[in-house]
Amino acid sequence: MESPQIKHALISVSDKLGLAGFARGLTAAGVEIYSTSGTRKQLESEGIPVRDVAEYTGFPEMMDGRLKTLHPAVHGGILCRHDSPQDLKSLAEHGIVTFELVVVNLYPFEATVAREGVTAEEAIEKIDIGGPTMVRAAAKNHAFCTIATNTEQYSEILEQITAEGCTTLELRRKLAGQAFAHTAKYDLAIADYFAGQTAEGPFPGTMNFSLNRKAVLRYGENPHQQAALYAEPHVPGANVVAARQLHGKELSYNNLLDLESALGIARSFAGPAAAVIKHNNPCGAAEADTLAEALRLGMAGDPLSAFGSVLGLNRAVDAETAQVLAAPGLFIEAIVAPDFDQGALEILTTKPKWKENVRLLKVGDIEQAPSRWVYRCIDGGVLMQQADVLPDPEEDWKIVTDAQPSDAQMADLRFAWEMVRHVKSNAIVLCKDRMLLGTGAGQMSRVDSVEIAIKKAADRVSGSVLGSDAFFPFPDSIETAAAVGVTAVIEPGGSRNDDKVIAACNKHGLAMVFTGRRHFKH
Repeated sequence: MESPQIKHALISVSDKLGLAGFARGLTAAGVEIYSTSGTRKQLESEGIPVRDVAEYTGFPEMMDGRLKTLHPAVHGGILCRHDSPQDLKSLAEHGIVTFELVVVNLYPFEATVAREGVTAEEAIEKIDIGGPTMVRAAAKNHAFCTIATNTEQYSEILEQITAEGCTTLELRRKLAGQAFAHTAKYDLAIADYFAGQTAEGPFPGTMNFSLNRKAVLRYGENPHQQAALYAEPHVPGANVVAARQLHGKELSYNNLLDLESALGIARSFAGPAAAVIKHNNPCGAAEADTLAEALRLGMAGDPLSAFGSVLGLNRAVDAETAQVLAAPGLFIEAIVAPDFDQGALEILTTKPKWKENVRLLKVGDIEQAPSRWVYRCIDGGVLMQQADVLPDPEEDWKIVTDAQPSDAQMADLRFAWEMVRHVKSNAIVLCKDRMLLGTGAGQMSRVDSVEIAIKKAADRVSGSVLGSDAFFPFPDSIETAAAVGVTAVIEPGGSRNDDKVIAACNKHGLAMVFTGRRHFKH
C-alpha cells in the first residue's frame, strides 16, 4: 500500500533539543500530538497543542513515572498494520488511534553512569523501559510507522511530512535501522554497567563496544587502505576525536594518530610545553616559561624532521606563538591545542600554502585526561590494558651512583623520563634544559637507539641527560653515551647486569637514577 498519511504523533523525549520547532511544524501540517507528562508540559509551555497520553489511555502515570506508556492503547496504535482490516477493526472496537509517527529518545543512562560518584540507585532509575518498547514497536512496524530517535532526524522527517503529508518507505526503513542500533547500544551500555559492578577486579567477564561512526577517511595508513573514524560516547576530558576543527582540510588516519600522540605529550607537562611529532614519535619537545619559547625550542630539536610534522601545545595559542610558525619555508600538517586566539588564527590561516591545508584542532581544557584504558586488536581478539598515564612515584626513585645529580640535571632527568614513555621501544631520549635533543626509537638493540639519539643531538649532546624506557642489559650503551659527554642517566633498573651498568657510570662520573618502573611502548 501507499505510505500512510501521518495523522497522529506520539512524542516522549528526554532530550528536548529542537523539540518545539519540530512539534510546531507537525501541528502546522495537521498532525495531532500525544505526549507523556514531561514532554507535554514542555510543549504546552511553548503554546503547542498536545493531548496527554494518560488522559487518552484512561490510565494514570504510576510509580513516579515508571509506568506511563505500557498500554494497549499506545502500542496498538503503533503496531497497527494499515493494510490489515482485522487490525483496523480491533482498533475501532477499542477506540484506539493509529500512531504514524513516534518520537522517542531514551533516559540518559550512559551520561548518568559516566558521572563521577553516581550511585547504583541513580543509575537504575535511568534504565528506560517504556521508551525502548515504543522504539522497537515503531521500528518493527516501519512499513506504516515512522520512528525518530535522534534530534538530527527531525528536519528530514518534517520536510517530507510538510511536502506530502507522509514519509517515504525508504526513509522509514533507514530510521528503523537507526532505531534498532540505538536500542542495541543502550542495552549494551546497561549490560556493561552491570558487568562492571559485578566484575572481579577491573576486567569484566564480557566486554562490548558501541561506537558511532564520525567520519569516513580518505584512506588509512596507505592510499590502498580504506579507513573510518569511530567515536566512543561520553569520554571525559579533552581528546582528538571530540575536538573542534577550526581550519584546514579533512584529517587523515595518520594525522589522527599523530595528533593523539602530540596531545598526550603536551598534556604531560605543567609548564608551557610543545611536542613535535613525526611518524608517531616525538622529534622535538620542550617546556619553557612561555608557549612561544617552548615551541621555538621544540622545533629546534630536529628542524629537518619538523617539516611536515604535527604539533601538540598545552596552552591556548597566541599571536606570539603563531609567529614562530610563520618562518619562511616551514610547513606543519596539523596543530592541536586547548584553543587559538584570534591573532593566532589570522596568522596561521593566512600564511601562504597554509590557507587550505593546515589543520587546527581546539580541544578545550586538557588538564583532565580521558578515561584511560587502551585496546588493541589482534587476530582473534582484543588486548586491554590500563594506559601508561599515571605519574611515577618519585619517592621510589633511587640514585644508585657515586655522583649525585644537580638540581638542573634532576629537572632534565624528570623531563627525559616524561618524554621517553611516549617513544616507541627500544626508546632513548637525550635532553638538556627541558628540551628534547635526540630520539632513538623502535630499534631492536638498545645501543642502536642510543647511537641514533646521539646522531640526532649532534654537537648539542655534551652536557645532556639520557632517558631509557627500560633497563640497560649491558654497560655498552653507558660507554657510548659517556664518550660524547652525557652527564646523567635515568632508567628503570632491574637488569641482572645492573652492577656492571652502575660501575660504568661511576667510572665516567655519570649520575644514574633508577625509577623502578618500565615504560615500554610497542
